[in-house]
Amino acid sequence: MFHFNRPLVLASKSPRRAQLLQEAGFEFTVATFDVNEDFSADTPVEAVAEQLAVRKALGAKHLAINQTIVLAADSVVIIDGVIFNKPVDYTEAFQMIRQLSGKQHTVMTGVCLLGQEQQVSFTGITKVWFAELSDAEIDYYIRTCKPFDKAGAYGVQEWIGHCKIQRIEGTYTNVMGLPVDLVYAALQQFV
Repeated sequence: MFHFNRPLVLASKSPRRAQLLQEAGFEFTVATFDVNEDFSADTPVEAVAEQLAVRKALGAKHLAINQTIVLAADSVVIIDGVIFNKPVDYTEAFQMIRQLSGKQHTVMTGVCLLGQEQQVSFTGITKVWFAELSDAEIDYYIRTCKPFDKAGAYGVQEWIGHCKIQRIEGTYTNVMGLPVDLVYAALQQFV
């Protein structure tokens, strides 16, 4: 198992981010905080995920004591210059997936690493191509997987990812919620 030599705190409620870190061999604790995830309409869509990740890390700044590093992240799905966050209900999830059907979209995951000595932030970018989905397939997916806690109303690790994603350009882990390769590289700056 990989051992990073400093305490790491994942400031995220996402079970997928915790799963990815665990599978990559990191030892960490989880601390969750409620942070306002609103953003200004004039914020460029490409900057939103990283901006929210920084806000989340700063919300957990009190944990960055001694050698501890706080890791916070936020993912957004972007299509045609519009951000798809987490759907509030079935209808919104259906509309989101319908708009993604048969098209390419971009998943951006902003990450912020915060220690006492420095703050590092960056964004993972992955392009995703969906096959066409029928209304029945969208309904099946939403009712079966309940993707209400996922940006863009889908999880790449679920049915829709297995059966309806034709191609990705970038990393799978970024689409799942954390660009582990970039996190690993950035943590080397804290060693």
